[in-house]
Amino acid sequence: MKKILFALLFLTGTVVYGQSAFAKAEQLYRAEKYDKALFSFSKLYEQDSTDLNVVERLGDIAGHKKDFETAMNYYKLLLEIKPKDAHYNFKYGGAMGLYAKGCSKLKALGMLDDIKMYLKRAAGLDLNHIESRHALSQLYCELPGIVGGSIKKSRSYADELLKLSPVDGHLAHGFIDEYEEDYGKAIASYSKAVETGGSLVTYRKLAAVYEDKLKNYEKAIKVLKRAQQQHQDKQLVLDIATLKTRLQISE
Repeated sequence: MKKILFALLFLTGTVVYGQSAFAKAEQLYRAEKYDKALFSFSKLYEQDSTDLNVVERLGDIAGHKKDFETAMNYYKLLLEIKPKDAHYNFKYGGAMGLYAKGCSKLKALGMLDDIKMYLKRAAGLDLNHIESRHALSQLYCELPGIVGGSIKKSRSYADELLKLSPVDGHLAHGFIDEYEEDYGKAIASYSKAVETGGSLVTYRKLAAVYEDKLKNYEKAIKVLKRAQQQHQDKQLVLDIATLKTRLQISE
C-alpha cells in the first residue's frame, strides 16, 4: 500500500508538473517570446521526447525564428510517428517550401516534387484542410509553367477553398488576381473577403492593393479607417497616419 501511494503521489505530481510546465511554455509561445519558449519546450523535450505536442511546438518556434531546416526536422519526427496525419504532412511540406525559397534554384527544384507530395497528401487525407489548399494554390500560382506552375490548378484549389471557407477562397483568388496584375479583380476578390469575413487580414489585403499597386492612398486610407472602426487596432492608427503623409506628399 505504501509503495502504491508513493507511486501515485509522484506519478500524479509528474503529470501535473508536466501539464503546468507545458501551459507556461505555451503561454510564452503565444506571447511570441520565442527564445524563452524554446528554452521551456526544450526542457520538456528532454523529459519526454515522444510528446508530440512538444515536438510540434519546437518545430513551430524554429519556423518563427526562420530556421526552416530545424522546423522540418521536428515535423519529420511527427510524420514518422503519424504518417497519415494531414496537419503534420502540411507542416512538413510547408516548412520544406519555405526552406526551399532560401536555397539555390537548383536545390529548390530538387525539393519541388516532395513539397507538392506532402501538401497534396495533407489535402487528400483531410478533405476540409484549408491551409494545405491555400499553400497549393499559392504554389501553383507562383511556379513557372516550365516546372509545373499552373494558374488553372491554382484557381481550382481556390475554388475548393470557396466551398470550405468562402473568405479563404476569396483571399486565394485575390492572390492570383494580384499575381496576374489584374488589380480590378483583386480589389473585387478582397472586397468579397472583407464582406464575408471582415478580419483585419482581409482589410489589409484590400488596402495593400490600393497602396502598393495603384498608389491610391486615399482609398487605402478609407479601407483602413473602416478596419479601425471594427478592430480598434493601434497599428492601424499609425498606418493611417503614414498614408496621410504620403497622400500630402503626392498631391
